[in-house]
Amino acid sequence: MLAEDTRRRYIGKANWSDAMTTKEKMLHAVEDLPTDATIEDAMERFLFLAKVERGIRQADAGQTVPHTEVRERMAKWLK
Repeated sequence: MLAEDTRRRYIGKANWSDAMTTKEKMLHAVEDLPTDATIEDAMERFLFLAKVERGIRQADAGQTVPHTEVRERMAKWLK
């Protein structure tokens, strides 16, 4: 499982825990937005947080890609 400080780095100031409901996480995310944020800003933040949570779940389940394989994939993309 990823360390709590690593999770916090990706999800922002909110003190998130696995015990929080999705609604609570969304409310924290909205509270962290600047006062002049648009609906698009909020939607972008929600999508980002959903992807981070999915990645953390995958990492916790051991569904990761070795660094060497990532380098090989990147080399192909950057040609």
